[in-house]
Amino acid sequence: MRGNMQTQIPALKGEITIPGDKSISHRAVMLGSLAKGTTEITHFLQGEDCLSTISCFQKLGIDIENDGDRILIHGKGLYGLSAPDQILDCGNSGTTTRLLAGILSGQSFSSTLTGDASICKRPMKRIIEPLMQMGARITSLNQNNCAPLSIEGGSLSGIHYHSPIASAQVKSAILLAGLYADAKTSVTEPYVSRNHSEIMLSYFGADVSAHKTTVSITPGSVLEARKVVVPGDISSAAYFIAAGLLVPGSELLLKNVGINPTRDGILKVAKAMGGDITMLNRTKDNGEETADLLIRSSALKGTLIGDSLIPTLIDEIPVIAIMAAFAEGTTIIKDAAELKVKESNRIQVMTDNLQAMGCEAEPTEDGMIIHGGKSLHGATIHSHKDHRIAMSFSVASLLAHGETNILDKDCVNISFPHFYEEFNRLTGRSFS
Repeated sequence: MRGNMQTQIPALKGEITIPGDKSISHRAVMLGSLAKGTTEITHFLQGEDCLSTISCFQKLGIDIENDGDRILIHGKGLYGLSAPDQILDCGNSGTTTRLLAGILSGQSFSSTLTGDASICKRPMKRIIEPLMQMGARITSLNQNNCAPLSIEGGSLSGIHYHSPIASAQVKSAILLAGLYADAKTSVTEPYVSRNHSEIMLSYFGADVSAHKTTVSITPGSVLEARKVVVPGDISSAAYFIAAGLLVPGSELLLKNVGINPTRDGILKVAKAMGGDITMLNRTKDNGEETADLLIRSSALKGTLIGDSLIPTLIDEIPVIAIMAAFAEGTTIIKDAAELKVKESNRIQVMTDNLQAMGCEAEPTEDGMIIHGGKSLHGATIHSHKDHRIAMSFSVASLLAHGETNILDKDCVNISFPHFYEEFNRLTGRSFS
């Protein structure tokens, strides 16, 4: 991607409808497939990751109609999945891989999960261990605790698992397996991770309870089809939040954004940095809170980000790092070692690319230190085919002097297929 970036850039003005939440879109397909009846999903995210989830459930015998913004899932109940006649390809989606592993652990048939080169390097031991404790038989075919995974489903026992990390994917895999267990299953985390699975499981009729950092599911419930309205994805909104705050004179209205309190860390950080963000038209649908976000340009300052805040913004850290690069003072991000095992090592990739643009940024074992406020220049950005890296540096390019070239920019299709159309429309740029 190339673009000629001038020093003086026009203020960003206008409204944006943010695409559907990726996490919620995944879970709606999964629970709709396990429910009795037809589930209708609107504002579904047509990103590559979510399409991988649809494809896997179709291979498991579920009839799914994809009309674009509306999805109809003709569910067959908890025990309605069929043995697939081929390997289930999860593409680039860690959510598909880990959550589906939980579901498949409770089936009466064997299956194999795989994915792209990135997925086949991402750690799966974190779900293999608890699922095997429940009675599943899972083999890493390359014997490296990564995909491909061979899963022999069977009779599962309820467990109380103490997770060493706060991970919604780990928690969700165990809860989904818990639907098939012989007794209550509980997961305790060091901090509360995003809770979309708990909300949606309850919405579909499962017996789920939460207390502090522990979530429990009791088997025996029948899941019933529902209508699911997917809110806008705050992770996708994050790039326009950052752009609106950073570009002088800007005012953006982001419509219908999910503001689930386990996901709203970027709003807390933006406000701590001095960002002007107002919530309008707050509402709640199928258990998820949404609001319109009014973003006005602001003079940002550095801040400290860590502890229990990290699980609420782990996917937004790349774009928060961009905000930090243009803020006055130093920003420290800590307790975020999980960034090393995302689609790329986001600690190293972010600091390498920021340094290429002239920012004083240094990686640490569990985060990064960014000294902001310097003028940055354009550079060749290596996205490592990581969608969040590509979109973050698109924002940085708005304020950098000279030309920025982002390699493998098409990776944005994983979570935000029309990102560059919206970006070009708002900024007047001609990224292609």
